[in-house]
Amino acid sequence: MGRRIAALLVCLAAWLPVDSNANLEVFACEPEWAALVEEIGAQRVEVFSATTAQQDVHHIQARPGLIARVRRADLVVCTGAELEAGWLPVLLRRAGNPAVQPGTSGYFEAADHVTMLEKPASLDRAEGDVHARGNPHIHLDPRNIEHVASALGDRLAALDPAHATSYRAALADFERRWQAARARWEQQAQPLRGMPVVVHHPSWVYLNQWLGLRQVTSLEPKPGVAPTARQLAEILNLLHATPARVVIRTPYQDPRPSAWLHERAGLPVLELPFTVGGSQQASDLFGLFDSTIALLLEVQQ
Repeated sequence: MGRRIAALLVCLAAWLPVDSNANLEVFACEPEWAALVEEIGAQRVEVFSATTAQQDVHHIQARPGLIARVRRADLVVCTGAELEAGWLPVLLRRAGNPAVQPGTSGYFEAADHVTMLEKPASLDRAEGDVHARGNPHIHLDPRNIEHVASALGDRLAALDPAHATSYRAALADFERRWQAARARWEQQAQPLRGMPVVVHHPSWVYLNQWLGLRQVTSLEPKPGVAPTARQLAEILNLLHATPARVVIRTPYQDPRPSAWLHERAGLPVLELPFTVGGSQQASDLFGLFDSTIALLLEVQQ
Protein backbone atom coordinates (compact mmCIF):
# COMPACT_ATOMS: atom_id res chain seq x y z
CA MET A 1 0.00 0.00 0.00
CA GLY A 2 2.83 2.40 0.88
CA ARG A 3 4.45 1.87 -2.52
CA ARG A 4 1.15 2.55 -4.29
CA ILE A 5 0.71 5.83 -2.44
CA ALA A 6 4.28 6.88 -3.22
CA ALA A 7 3.80 6.06 -6.89
CA LEU A 8 0.56 8.03 -6.95
CA LEU A 9 2.21 11.05 -5.41
CA VAL A 10 4.97 10.96 -8.03
CA CYS A 11 2.41 10.83 -10.84
CA LEU A 12 0.41 13.69 -9.34
CA ALA A 13 3.55 15.80 -9.03
CA ALA A 14 4.12 15.55 -12.75
CA TRP A 15 0.78 17.29 -13.37
CA LEU A 16 1.32 20.12 -10.93
CA PRO A 17 2.55 23.45 -12.36
CA VAL A 18 6.04 24.64 -11.51
CA ASP A 19 6.04 26.94 -8.47
CA SER A 20 6.34 30.43 -9.97
CA ASN A 21 8.55 31.51 -7.07
CA ALA A 22 10.91 28.54 -7.31
CA ASN A 23 13.85 28.20 -9.67
CA LEU A 24 13.77 25.44 -12.26
CA GLU A 25 15.95 22.46 -11.34
CA VAL A 26 17.94 21.52 -14.45
CA PHE A 27 19.97 18.34 -14.82
CA ALA A 28 22.51 18.72 -17.65
CA CYS A 29 24.36 15.70 -18.95
CA GLU A 30 27.38 17.68 -20.15
CA PRO A 31 29.15 20.87 -19.01
CA GLU A 32 28.45 22.71 -22.28
CA TRP A 33 24.69 22.40 -21.81
CA ALA A 34 24.91 23.34 -18.13
CA ALA A 35 26.77 26.48 -19.19
CA LEU A 36 24.22 27.26 -21.89
CA VAL A 37 21.30 26.88 -19.49
CA GLU A 38 23.01 29.27 -17.10
CA GLU A 39 23.48 31.79 -19.91
CA ILE A 40 19.80 31.87 -20.87
CA GLY A 41 18.21 30.89 -17.56
CA ALA A 42 17.62 34.48 -16.48
CA GLN A 43 18.82 33.59 -12.95
CA ARG A 44 15.70 31.43 -12.66
CA VAL A 45 17.52 28.08 -12.84
CA GLU A 46 19.55 25.82 -10.59
CA VAL A 47 21.84 23.81 -12.86
CA PHE A 48 23.71 20.58 -12.14
CA SER A 49 26.16 19.02 -14.60
CA ALA A 50 26.37 15.23 -14.44
CA THR A 51 29.85 15.13 -15.99
CA THR A 52 33.04 17.16 -16.20
CA ALA A 53 35.55 17.90 -18.94
CA GLN A 54 37.86 15.29 -17.41
CA GLN A 55 35.36 12.48 -18.08
CA ASP A 56 34.54 10.50 -21.19
CA VAL A 57 30.77 10.97 -21.47
CA HIS A 58 30.41 7.63 -23.22
CA HIS A 59 31.38 5.86 -19.99
CA ILE A 60 29.61 7.21 -16.91
CA GLN A 61 28.22 5.24 -13.98
CA ALA A 62 24.57 5.72 -12.99
CA ARG A 63 25.51 6.63 -9.40
CA PRO A 64 22.90 7.16 -6.66
CA GLY A 65 23.76 10.84 -6.47
CA LEU A 66 22.90 11.30 -10.14
CA ILE A 67 19.66 9.38 -9.72
CA ALA A 68 18.66 11.69 -6.87
CA ARG A 69 19.37 14.73 -9.04
CA VAL A 70 17.19 13.43 -11.87
CA ARG A 71 14.45 12.55 -9.41
CA ARG A 72 13.98 16.20 -8.43
CA ALA A 73 14.73 17.78 -11.84
CA ASP A 74 12.20 19.88 -13.75
CA LEU A 75 14.26 19.61 -16.95
CA VAL A 76 16.89 17.19 -18.24
CA VAL A 77 19.16 18.61 -20.97
CA CYS A 78 21.46 16.20 -22.80
CA THR A 79 23.19 15.87 -26.16
CA GLY A 80 21.24 12.80 -27.22
CA ALA A 81 22.14 10.96 -30.43
CA GLU A 82 23.08 7.98 -28.23
CA LEU A 83 26.00 9.82 -26.59
CA GLU A 84 24.62 9.00 -23.13
CA ALA A 85 23.03 5.67 -24.11
CA GLY A 86 25.12 3.70 -21.63
CA TRP A 87 23.87 5.51 -18.53
CA LEU A 88 21.10 8.07 -19.06
CA PRO A 89 18.27 5.53 -19.62
CA VAL A 90 19.26 3.87 -16.34
CA LEU A 91 19.13 7.21 -14.52
CA LEU A 92 15.73 8.06 -15.96
CA ARG A 93 14.29 4.67 -15.12
CA ARG A 94 15.61 4.52 -11.57
CA ALA A 95 14.75 8.13 -10.78
CA GLY A 96 11.10 7.47 -11.58
CA ASN A 97 10.44 11.13 -12.41
CA PRO A 98 7.67 11.15 -15.05
CA ALA A 99 8.17 14.86 -15.74
CA VAL A 100 11.56 14.33 -17.41
CA GLN A 101 11.06 11.16 -19.44
CA PRO A 102 11.68 11.18 -23.23
CA GLY A 103 8.68 12.64 -25.02
CA THR A 104 7.80 15.06 -22.22
CA SER A 105 8.47 18.80 -22.09
CA GLY A 106 10.95 18.15 -19.29
CA TYR A 107 13.30 16.18 -21.55
CA PHE A 108 15.49 18.02 -24.08
CA GLU A 109 18.05 16.64 -26.54
CA ALA A 110 20.33 19.17 -28.18
CA ALA A 111 21.00 16.92 -31.19
CA ASP A 112 17.36 17.29 -32.25
CA HIS A 113 18.04 20.89 -33.22
CA VAL A 114 21.15 20.68 -35.42
CA THR A 115 22.30 19.00 -38.61
CA MET A 116 24.25 15.89 -37.69
CA LEU A 117 27.49 14.95 -39.42
CA GLU A 118 28.94 11.49 -40.12
CA LYS A 119 25.66 9.60 -40.23
CA PRO A 120 26.60 5.97 -40.94
CA ALA A 121 25.15 4.36 -44.06
CA SER A 122 24.73 1.19 -42.03
CA LEU A 123 25.16 0.41 -38.35
CA ASP A 124 27.77 -2.20 -37.46
CA ARG A 125 29.02 -2.31 -33.86
CA ALA A 126 32.13 -4.06 -35.12
CA GLU A 127 33.15 -0.66 -36.46
CA GLY A 128 33.57 0.69 -32.93
CA ASP A 129 31.69 3.42 -31.11
CA VAL A 130 29.46 4.43 -34.03
CA HIS A 131 26.25 6.39 -33.43
CA ALA A 132 23.22 5.74 -35.62
CA ARG A 133 22.19 9.41 -35.81
CA GLY A 134 25.68 10.70 -36.52
CA ASN A 135 28.63 12.16 -34.63
CA PRO A 136 27.24 13.49 -31.32
CA HIS A 137 29.96 16.05 -30.47
CA ILE A 138 27.85 18.88 -31.86
CA HIS A 139 28.86 21.58 -29.38
CA LEU A 140 32.23 22.27 -31.01
CA ASP A 141 30.60 24.32 -33.76
CA PRO A 142 29.30 27.59 -32.26
CA ARG A 143 26.64 27.77 -34.97
CA ASN A 144 25.12 24.66 -33.41
CA ILE A 145 25.17 26.37 -30.02
CA GLU A 146 22.98 29.12 -31.50
CA HIS A 147 20.38 26.64 -32.74
CA VAL A 148 20.29 24.78 -29.44
CA ALA A 149 20.08 28.01 -27.44
CA SER A 150 17.01 29.15 -29.36
CA ALA A 151 15.18 25.86 -28.79
CA LEU A 152 16.25 25.69 -25.18
CA GLY A 153 15.04 29.23 -24.51
CA ASP A 154 11.63 28.24 -25.84
CA ARG A 155 11.59 25.16 -23.63
CA LEU A 156 12.44 27.12 -20.48
CA ALA A 157 9.68 29.62 -21.28
CA ALA A 158 7.17 26.82 -21.79
CA LEU A 159 8.09 25.11 -18.52
CA ASP A 160 8.01 28.35 -16.53
CA PRO A 161 5.55 30.65 -18.38
CA ALA A 162 5.40 33.10 -15.48
CA HIS A 163 8.97 34.11 -16.35
CA ALA A 164 8.88 33.58 -20.11
CA THR A 165 9.67 37.22 -20.79
CA SER A 166 12.82 36.98 -18.69
CA TYR A 167 14.01 33.85 -20.49
CA ARG A 168 13.45 35.43 -23.90
CA ALA A 169 15.31 38.59 -22.88
CA ALA A 170 18.24 36.53 -21.58
CA LEU A 171 18.25 34.49 -24.79
CA ALA A 172 18.28 37.64 -26.95
CA ASP A 173 21.18 39.02 -24.92
CA PHE A 174 23.11 35.76 -25.26
CA GLU A 175 22.47 35.59 -29.01
CA ARG A 176 23.74 39.15 -29.47
CA ARG A 177 26.95 38.46 -27.54
CA TRP A 178 27.43 35.03 -29.13
CA GLN A 179 27.05 36.23 -32.71
CA ALA A 180 29.55 39.03 -32.08
CA ALA A 181 31.99 36.54 -30.55
CA ARG A 182 31.54 34.08 -33.43
CA ALA A 183 32.36 36.77 -35.97
CA ARG A 184 35.52 37.57 -34.00
CA TRP A 185 36.52 33.89 -33.72
CA GLU A 186 36.03 33.31 -37.44
CA GLN A 187 38.18 36.32 -38.26
CA GLN A 188 40.93 35.23 -35.88
CA ALA A 189 40.85 31.66 -37.19
CA GLN A 190 41.41 32.48 -40.86
CA PRO A 191 45.06 31.28 -40.71
CA LEU A 192 43.85 27.86 -39.53
CA ARG A 193 41.96 27.00 -42.71
CA GLY A 194 43.45 23.93 -44.34
CA MET A 195 45.74 23.11 -41.41
CA PRO A 196 46.31 19.31 -41.39
CA VAL A 197 45.69 17.66 -38.03
CA VAL A 198 45.72 14.22 -36.45
CA VAL A 199 43.05 13.52 -33.84
CA HIS A 200 42.98 10.93 -31.08
CA HIS A 201 39.24 10.24 -31.50
CA PRO A 202 36.73 11.70 -33.99
CA SER A 203 35.57 14.21 -31.37
CA TRP A 204 36.45 17.19 -33.53
CA VAL A 205 34.47 16.80 -36.75
CA TYR A 206 32.25 19.82 -36.05
CA LEU A 207 35.22 21.98 -35.08
CA ASN A 208 37.07 20.82 -38.20
CA GLN A 209 34.16 21.74 -40.44
CA TRP A 210 33.65 25.15 -38.85
CA LEU A 211 37.33 26.19 -38.90
CA GLY A 212 38.31 24.36 -42.09
CA LEU A 213 40.84 22.08 -40.40
CA ARG A 214 41.87 19.07 -42.49
CA GLN A 215 41.91 15.78 -40.60
CA VAL A 216 44.68 13.53 -41.89
CA THR A 217 43.85 10.55 -39.69
CA SER A 218 42.71 9.41 -36.25
CA LEU A 219 44.90 7.56 -33.77
CA GLU A 220 42.03 5.19 -33.03
CA PRO A 221 41.62 2.60 -35.82
CA LYS A 222 37.91 2.57 -34.96
CA PRO A 223 36.06 5.04 -32.73
CA GLY A 224 36.62 4.11 -29.11
CA VAL A 225 39.22 1.41 -29.90
CA ALA A 226 42.74 2.09 -28.59
CA PRO A 227 45.50 1.89 -31.22
CA THR A 228 48.09 -0.87 -31.10
CA ALA A 229 51.82 -0.26 -31.58
CA ARG A 230 51.55 -1.68 -35.10
CA GLN A 231 48.71 0.70 -35.98
CA LEU A 232 50.64 3.67 -34.61
CA ALA A 233 53.60 2.64 -36.76
CA GLU A 234 51.29 2.64 -39.80
CA ILE A 235 50.17 6.17 -38.91
CA LEU A 236 53.83 7.21 -38.65
CA ASN A 237 54.41 5.93 -42.18
CA LEU A 238 51.31 7.74 -43.40
CA LEU A 239 52.57 11.00 -41.95
CA HIS A 240 55.79 10.73 -43.96
CA ALA A 241 53.69 10.96 -47.11
CA THR A 242 50.94 13.22 -45.73
CA PRO A 243 52.42 15.45 -43.01
CA ALA A 244 50.26 16.93 -40.26
CA ARG A 245 50.84 19.96 -38.08
CA VAL A 246 49.61 18.73 -34.71
CA VAL A 247 47.95 15.89 -32.79
CA ILE A 248 44.77 16.96 -30.99
CA ARG A 249 43.29 15.23 -27.96
CA THR A 250 40.95 15.95 -25.05
CA PRO A 251 41.86 16.21 -21.34
CA TYR A 252 40.39 12.77 -20.62
CA GLN A 253 42.00 10.73 -23.38
CA ASP A 254 45.02 8.49 -22.88
CA PRO A 255 48.11 10.64 -23.60
CA ARG A 256 50.35 7.70 -24.48
CA PRO A 257 49.47 7.22 -28.18
CA SER A 258 49.97 10.90 -28.99
CA ALA A 259 53.18 10.95 -26.91
CA TRP A 260 54.45 7.96 -28.91
CA LEU A 261 53.85 9.86 -32.14
CA HIS A 262 55.44 13.01 -30.76
CA GLU A 263 58.61 11.13 -29.81
CA ARG A 264 59.02 9.54 -33.23
CA ALA A 265 57.67 12.19 -35.58
CA GLY A 266 58.32 15.35 -33.58
CA LEU A 267 54.66 16.20 -34.00
CA PRO A 268 53.35 18.64 -31.36
CA VAL A 269 50.54 17.37 -29.14
CA LEU A 270 47.78 19.81 -28.29
CA GLU A 271 45.31 19.16 -25.49
CA LEU A 272 42.26 21.27 -26.27
CA PRO A 273 39.69 21.89 -23.52
CA PHE A 274 36.90 20.17 -25.52
CA THR A 275 34.18 21.49 -23.22
CA VAL A 276 33.57 24.00 -20.46
CA GLY A 277 35.96 23.33 -17.60
CA GLY A 278 38.55 21.63 -19.80
CA SER A 279 41.10 24.31 -18.90
CA GLN A 280 41.32 27.30 -16.61
CA GLN A 281 40.56 29.60 -19.54
CA ALA A 282 37.54 27.58 -20.69
CA SER A 283 35.42 28.51 -17.69
CA ASP A 284 32.33 29.23 -19.81
CA LEU A 285 31.21 28.79 -23.41
CA PHE A 286 32.92 31.97 -24.58
CA GLY A 287 36.16 30.96 -22.89
CA LEU A 288 35.94 27.51 -24.46
CA PHE A 289 36.18 28.92 -27.98
CA ASP A 290 38.54 31.75 -27.04
CA SER A 291 40.94 29.17 -25.62
CA THR A 292 40.53 26.63 -28.41
CA ILE A 293 41.32 29.09 -31.18
CA ALA A 294 44.20 30.68 -29.28
CA LEU A 295 45.82 27.27 -28.72
CA LEU A 296 45.44 26.25 -32.36
CA LEU A 297 46.91 29.54 -33.53
CA GLU A 298 49.95 29.06 -31.29
CA VAL A 299 50.68 25.78 -33.07
CA GLN A 300 50.13 27.27 -36.52
CA GLN A 301 52.59 30.14 -35.98
